[in-house]
Amino acid sequence: MSKDKPEIISDIYNYLKFYNEYKNYPVYANEVEHIDASFDFQETSAGKPDSIIAGEKQVYEKPVYEMKKANEDIVVEKPVSIYSPRKDFSHCDSLDKFYEEIKDCRKCSHLAETRNNLVFGYGNPAAEIVVVGEAPGAEGDKQGKPFVGRAGKLLTDILKAIEFDREDVFICNILKCRPPENRNPLPGEIMNCEPYLFKQLELIKPKMILALGTFAGQTLLKSKEPLGKLRGSFHEYNGIKLLVTYHPAALLRNPNWKKPTWEDVKLFRKEFDSMKK
Repeated sequence: MSKDKPEIISDIYNYLKFYNEYKNYPVYANEVEHIDASFDFQETSAGKPDSIIAGEKQVYEKPVYEMKKANEDIVVEKPVSIYSPRKDFSHCDSLDKFYEEIKDCRKCSHLAETRNNLVFGYGNPAAEIVVVGEAPGAEGDKQGKPFVGRAGKLLTDILKAIEFDREDVFICNILKCRPPENRNPLPGEIMNCEPYLFKQLELIKPKMILALGTFAGQTLLKSKEPLGKLRGSFHEYNGIKLLVTYHPAALLRNPNWKKPTWEDVKLFRKEFDSMKK
C-alpha cells in the first residue's frame, strides 16, 4: 500500500470537509467515467444544440495537512495555511505591467513547483466580454494560454454559436497555475490567486462577465451557493453584469448539461445586444 494510515485519513478528512463547505458534488471526481465523443455547437430547428461532447475526469490530490499522534491515536489538525497577504497593485496600469508583476508568483509554492507556465490570460485587453474559468489544464500549462485543450475548443465553438469571436473577448481563470492532475482548486489557492483576477477585471473594465463553472461563480460572487442555483439569471460583480453557466469541461463529462448551457449563453448574448442599443 503506497499510503500510510495518517495520510489516508488526512486525504479523506480534507476532501469531505472541502466539498461540504463549498457544496460541490459529486464528492468523488472519478464517479464520472471517461467518454470520447465530438461536439458541434449548432442550433437545430427546435432551438437547441444538436450534439454534445464528453470528456475527462478530474483527479483529487491531497492538500497540505499537519498530523500528530496522541497516545497512538491519530489526531487530524487544521490545514496548514497557504494564504499570503495581498499586495498593492495600484501601480500596474496595464495588463502587460501587471503580468510582469506576477509572472514569477510563488504564493502557492506547491503549484509553482509543478507548473510549466503561469497562465495569465489571453485576448483583447479592452474586451467588452471577459470569460472566467477555473484553472489551467494540461495544454494551457504547456502553452501558457487558457482554454487551449479540448475544453478550449468547445469554448470557442460556444462563443461562435452566439456570434462572439474568441479574439475579441478576454479569457482567464481563477487560478493562474495548473493544479496537479487537474484536481479542483483548494480554498487557500483561490484566496491567493483571486486578487490577480480582480485586478485584471479592474484593468479591462468589461461590460459583461461569463463565469464558467462553480469555482468561477462562487469566487466572483463571494457565494457558496451551488452552480445550479447560481446559473440561469444575471448577477452583478462591481456593477458588471455576470452570468454563471457550466464549465466546458463539465459538458465534456455530462451531456445532460448541454441544454441549460445553451439557454444560458443565448440569454447572455441577448443581454449583451440589449446593452449595445
